[in-house]
Amino acid sequence: MLVRRSVRERNAFAQLLARVKACEWVVYAKRPFAGPEQVLDYVGRYTHRVAISNNRLLDIENGQVRFQWKDYRHGDQSKTMTLSADEFIRRFLLHVLPDGFQRIRYYGFLGNRYRREKLERCRRLLGMPTPAEPSNPAENDYRDRYEKLTGHSLHQCPQCGQGRMLVVKILPRSLCKSAPLPTDSS
Repeated sequence: MLVRRSVRERNAFAQLLARVKACEWVVYAKRPFAGPEQVLDYVGRYTHRVAISNNRLLDIENGQVRFQWKDYRHGDQSKTMTLSADEFIRRFLLHVLPDGFQRIRYYGFLGNRYRREKLERCRRLLGMPTPAEPSNPAENDYRDRYEKLTGHSLHQCPQCGQGRMLVVKILPRSLCKSAPLPTDSS
């Protein structure tokens, strides 16, 4: 009979890792349905965020936490759940990495230092063409991508729904924080 020790024990975990490392792994990866941009968008939603954002927290009262969640199995419906504070914290901590782990690892040819040169060398060694730089940087604007994906324009005036908003000037952050709001001159 095989007796399992808890992987929380350092030696048991080290033995498990040694067995896993000794296996020959075969990775099956296929092309993403909607292309690499969709994969990056999907992964990007999870790599730089916490488990739950503050705007989803509705109420914290009497030892209970009420929050919104999206039910993807039933048409992406927004639903409300109430949990005890202890259970909420337990579930939240399931998304916190243990000490010593990093959420995103940048090393090897994807490390920041000389990344561009290393990627160019990888492409050359693989016989891949160098990707063409976009001819018009405005084509990659997030507003255009949003409109292409959703059919809703971020360029359209949110008040009247007819006018087209244009960037006239981008204010420096220091000016945005200290300057008073403009007065209505009409």
